[in-house]
Amino acid sequence: MSEQSPNGQTSTPVSGVDDGAHRRLRPRPIDRPAVDPSLSTTFGRPSGVEGAFARGPEVTPPPVQLAPPPPEALATAFGRPPYGDELLQRPPGDSPVDPDIEPVFWEGKTAGEPWRDPGAGAVIGPPAVTEEAPAKETKPAPGPQLSVPELLFGRRVKPMALVFLLVIVLAIGAVGGLVGWLFGRAGNPLTDAGVTLAEVAPGKERPAGSISDIAKRVTPSVVSIEFKGTNVAGIGSGVVIDGQGYILTNDHVVAPAAQDTSAKLTAVFTDGTRAVARIVGRDSKTDLAVIRVEVKNPTVLRFGNSDELQVGDSVIAVGSPLQLSNTVTEGIVSALHRPVTAAGENGGPQVTYDAIQTDAAINPGNSGGALVDSSGALVGINSSIRTETGGSVGLGFAISGNQARKIAEALIRDGQVKHADMNLNVKSVSAETSEGAQVQNVPAGGAAAAAGIQEGDVITKVGNRMVRNAAELTVAVREHAIGETVKVVLARQGRELTIDVTLKSD
Repeated sequence: MSEQSPNGQTSTPVSGVDDGAHRRLRPRPIDRPAVDPSLSTTFGRPSGVEGAFARGPEVTPPPVQLAPPPPEALATAFGRPPYGDELLQRPPGDSPVDPDIEPVFWEGKTAGEPWRDPGAGAVIGPPAVTEEAPAKETKPAPGPQLSVPELLFGRRVKPMALVFLLVIVLAIGAVGGLVGWLFGRAGNPLTDAGVTLAEVAPGKERPAGSISDIAKRVTPSVVSIEFKGTNVAGIGSGVVIDGQGYILTNDHVVAPAAQDTSAKLTAVFTDGTRAVARIVGRDSKTDLAVIRVEVKNPTVLRFGNSDELQVGDSVIAVGSPLQLSNTVTEGIVSALHRPVTAAGENGGPQVTYDAIQTDAAINPGNSGGALVDSSGALVGINSSIRTETGGSVGLGFAISGNQARKIAEALIRDGQVKHADMNLNVKSVSAETSEGAQVQNVPAGGAAAAAGIQEGDVITKVGNRMVRNAAELTVAVREHAIGETVKVVLARQGRELTIDVTLKSD
């Protein structure tokens, strides 16, 4: 229904200021008060004019420059929906409330609150995003720690009560231990807990020169020699003969390391010190070699005179048999000037040396170790054994100390050694009247050929030493120096001849 104002204009009221459900409302109707007639006469529109201004001459407006169509994305987001002809504001008369719209945030409150103007054209609604952000996880603060009484008993205990309880526990334990001890004593009448055995008051006397005294002085100068390589490994013994770290040993101990470039030689002293060893020189014909280590103030073993030994003299063998380092065995000299012959290493020249035979236990690993006399002086280098079982049977052999000293000095001085030689081939022979070394071949240009020795001669003596076999001829000749002239006794066609032979180098 329209209502006419005093100035003749009409207005359309808008109903539904408050629908009672406290939902969103339409804007209020425009309030147009009545116009004063005097003001209307003064400021009213002239007669015959329908618009706001009097029509002037016809003017053709310039063409309107239309803006280009908006992008499709903007038109989709902000354009008018494709259905209906609604503008920004709904026309009057439409349903003022959408029943599916959620209630406003002042639901349940009266519309007359002082902060809210019911006639406002817009209302602040809830946020567009309704999902709540996940709350940050917070670690709970650690609770109070339990004390020992709380942990044991689940509640607080007075200190005095805890002390009293501890005393009771200790008393019970002591009583139980005493009872157990009493039962233990009473259970076996054959035992006596208070027994004390008698012992000899003075200690054992070890006079100077005893085996114990000699072993104590000698063992620090005897080392274990280890060699390890890709295909070889083993252990032998050696003797320190000089303060600059020179060690005398057997050639067959260091030969595997010399032939295998991957092998490493190590000398191990009695105090556990380990030192890398280098080969100074080798003499495969007498089975001797010298190596050197870098150590400070080593204990040196002095040489004795092996020519003064007699059969029956006490001797001591020191070495590392069967990988048992610092082993000492004791025996006597069983024989002197015993020629020993063995095959060379890997097809090398035959090994021949003048040996001291002893019944002191010598086993694999003793090789290169010391044989000392009753004064602790070095009289031999342990080298080999004779056995049918593979172990020691009391037949051990050591290279004489005098020969070992001469060869060691040559190796340290020059790195090699030369021996006196007659340059002939012989074999051992034995007859009813004599035995010796029979000449098989006399190469031209040698010492034997120059002296007139012939094939078939039997050599029985060189210098002052008897020759009973081929090995003894070799050691007898090597006792002399290169270039020395010696008398050689031989048998030729039933006659004994003595000729002078000037020895040459091998």
